[in-house]
Amino acid sequence: MNFARTGLLLAALTALFGAIGYLLAGEQGMLIALIMAGAMNLLAYWNSDRMVLSMYGAQEVNDASAPALVGIVRQLAERAELPMPRVYVIEGDQPNAFATGRNPQNAAVAVSTGLLNRMSHEEVAGVLAHELAHVRNHDSLIMTVTATIAGAIGMLANLGMFVGHSGNQGENRSPLGVIGSALLVILAPFAAMLVQMAISRTREYAADRAGAEICGNPEWLASALEKIEAVAHFTHNQQAERNPATAHMFIVNPLHRGGIDNLFSTHPNTANRVAALRKLAQQWDGMTRARGSHGAPARSHRQQRPWG
Repeated sequence: MNFARTGLLLAALTALFGAIGYLLAGEQGMLIALIMAGAMNLLAYWNSDRMVLSMYGAQEVNDASAPALVGIVRQLAERAELPMPRVYVIEGDQPNAFATGRNPQNAAVAVSTGLLNRMSHEEVAGVLAHELAHVRNHDSLIMTVTATIAGAIGMLANLGMFVGHSGNQGENRSPLGVIGSALLVILAPFAAMLVQMAISRTREYAADRAGAEICGNPEWLASALEKIEAVAHFTHNQQAERNPATAHMFIVNPLHRGGIDNLFSTHPNTANRVAALRKLAQQWDGMTRARGSHGAPARSHRQQRPWG
């Protein structure tokens, strides 16, 4: 399913690339845009994780520099039956996190210092379990590739503002004209954002549930989401504001709220996510009580601090 969705997404963004090129500079513009799209697809697949980590100034850490953090990731990766990912820390007051990498063997997780400073041991485990769920579901590939290509679409549209209407005549001339090209500069990034939204929201719910299973307690992630939500939208994230195409990668939307945030948000409502996690916790407790009443061992899904 994830590989099919990745292919569908790349095809949609490539088609959008070509359409923008045609509207800006006719058939020649479409050809140039399609060549650029092909190159960007290859670049995004092989290098987008490094590009995104570099955008945020992420620094890799290890057992010597961040033993507690790396230890949590290692235990969670073992529980999720995943290879050990690379671990990064981002300097920033906004509590947030994301995962990246083209597959579980080349995955990385990044957390901000704001998250580490504000969260309990268990809440950090809940957040990291959510990110490892994205890795296990191969979401990190599609989210990172989307961020790279969506950002490139915005760059292409901006470039078209200067060169798209400069063709002499015929097939090399923009069918939109100067005014149309200016409108496209505004509308093209919205089109890319809609493609991101089409696949992004449901993946967060799936990663929440899988993350709860990996860490063993839905309440840990629910509590972390409440804390992140309370701070994230009121704490400026300069890197995210400069690179809004990467917003969907984070566990909670890192951008400041606007009037249309709920309509165009790449994330589900945090309160709804928390409610779903707490409903899951109640279901697990009910299953535990039911097993206990039938004389079966009361093995709860909800673990009590299994981290070293």
